[in-house]
Formats: sequence, structure tokens, C-alpha cells
Amino acid sequence: MSTSRLDKNQLAELVARDIAPGSFVNLGIGQPTLVSNFLAPEQNITLHTENGMLGMGPEAHGDEVDPDLINAGKIPVTELPGAAYFHHADSFAIMRGGHLDVCVLGAFQVSADGDLANWHTGAPDAIPAVGGAMDLATGAKDVYVMMSLFTREGVSKLVKECTYPLTGVGCVTRVYTNEAVFLLKDDGVHVRETYGTTFEELAAQMDIPLIRDQAGQQD
Repeated sequence: MSTSRLDKNQLAELVARDIAPGSFVNLGIGQPTLVSNFLAPEQNITLHTENGMLGMGPEAHGDEVDPDLINAGKIPVTELPGAAYFHHADSFAIMRGGHLDVCVLGAFQVSADGDLANWHTGAPDAIPAVGGAMDLATGAKDVYVMMSLFTREGVSKLVKECTYPLTGVGCVTRVYTNEAVFLLKDDGVHVRETYGTTFEELAAQMDIPLIRDQAGQQD
């Protein structure tokens, strides 16, 4: 157990470290884009962005910024040697065709069974924007979610059943939060490690059964 909760950059670094070498990866809009800044060259990760690029590098800053070179979240990015550009339709063919090993997405809710809700809260004044999330959620071999574990009201976003409109069904395999990393397995929700809290404290705050992962770093 770590003694403090993770900030966004620490969480992104943790996700980056967990991605298997040689993977083809899509990083969703929001927190997931930070993961690109922590990928090590020796991992040989190829980043895909749905607006039509393979071989995306870290975020661009200063003189590196090219206004014509952005990711799907409109953030200026760099390109790595061998980068390729292609039509939007070809990009979605990569997503839908099972060619991505991992996608990292944000979420409003994730269910214990791996259902994902990340495009609409159902609020009457909300502007729904699913983008390519449905394609990524169903097409990628593994879906990792990055999110805060609790809402401002203290309600867990990892739930028994999602109450928001679904993006994908049974697609999420891991959930990375500021307080814990969860592995969604056939036998239930495993807690791999915790940050600034304990397994027992989490179990008391959440409405779903938790399993202490034997391979994790729990005390």
C-alpha cells in the first residue's frame, strides 16, 4: 500500500509501465493522453490516434508544436520515426478490426462485469459525445480505464451495474484510479494495489465485493 493517493501524472506513469512491450495502443481523450509522456523507448509502443495516425509521440511543447499535428483530443503531439498518416475511415478500420492491443479510456462508470459508460451521464443539459469510444471499447483486445474512484459526492464510480448509457458491454479488463488498481476477472473485482487507503477501507466504501489479489502488493 502506498501512503498517498496518486495524481494524474503518477497514474499515467503507472499505466504506461503496465503496457506490454511492442503493443499497439490508443489513448482516449482526457487523462489517458498523459500516458504518452511516460512510455519508455525500449517498450517499443506504437500509439494510434483515431483522427488518422500511427507512431504518435509525446505531447508537443514550445518549438515542437505543429498546429497540423494533433491527436483526437486536439492536443499538439510529436511524431516518432516511421509515423504514418491515413484516412479517418482507415483509422476506424484499425479500431474495429481488432488491431489494437490496448486502449486507455476515461469513464463515468465501470461495472463489476466490465461494462463501460463514458459518453453520456443522461443529464438533460449534457452534450453527449461518444466519438470513437464504442469502436475502441469493442475492438481493442484490452480496455484499461483511468478515472477517479469516487465522485465529488463520495459515490464510487466502480459499481455493480452502470446507471448511465453504456459504451461497451463486458469490455473493461483493468481500472486505474487515484486510490487503487482493480483487475476485473471472471471471479470478481480484484484489488491489485492501493494508494492512500487500505483494502479494508475500500471494501467498506464500495457496494461491490472486492478480492485481495494474491499477485498484488497488498499488506
